[in-house]
Parts: sequence; structure tokens; C-alpha cells
Amino acid sequence: MCTHTPACPTADSPDHEAAIVVAGHPEQGWSLLCNGVLLFEDTGELLPDGRVIAPHRHLTVVA
Repeated sequence: MCTHTPACPTADSPDHEAAIVVAGHPEQGWSLLCNGVLLFEDTGELLPDGRVIAPHRHLTVVA
């Protein structure tokens, strides 16, 4: 799907979130990456094959 040079990581790559945003909708809380991944602001993801990756934010400890 990606036409960038060098090519962006595929949706199956461990670093798939590094792909370039082709449609950003911050007001709705999501972005479409050039590899077909929908990335949500809560860090959840929807992969092109329909798999869901649950939000995976790092917990912040407040002292």
C-alpha cells in the first residue's frame, strides 16, 4: 500500500506505528497510516485484516 521511499513498515511489522499518516482526524481521535492501520489517540489500533490491538499506554505514576 505504501508508495514512500524508503517504504514504511508494513501493518505486520513490530514498528508499524512508524508509518506515515495519510489521513489525520485528531478532532475524532484517529489517524489512518499508509500501511492501512487505524491508530486511535488512546493508543488502540485496528489492523487492515480486522485484528484489534488494545490500547497500550504506559502508566504514569504520580507521587
